[in-house]
Amino acid sequence: MRRIILAVLVVGLTLCPAVFGAMAKTYQVTGPVLEVKSDMIVVQKGSDRWEIARDASTKITGDLKVGAKVTIEYRMTATTVTVKAETAGAKKKK
Repeated sequence: MRRIILAVLVVGLTLCPAVFGAMAKTYQVTGPVLEVKSDMIVVQKGSDRWEIARDASTKITGDLKVGAKVTIEYRMTATTVTVKAETAGAKKKK
């Protein structure tokens, strides 16, 4: 029984960095809230307007409303990737 528990722990600790390493880097933006919708929060950062998507799994602590100062943590994840075909005149790098 102890060997099974030890084996499970070793496998878990071995895979742990691989699982966390696969996650996208976390970024953050801080500023006053300009707009709140069910699927988006808009924040003013300097002179820029940042629209951050959200869903039912987004954790919100406190009273999220227009004018509140917030810090939002987010990840960048690709939704589509389009690879452009090489043009005939393009030089290939070696």
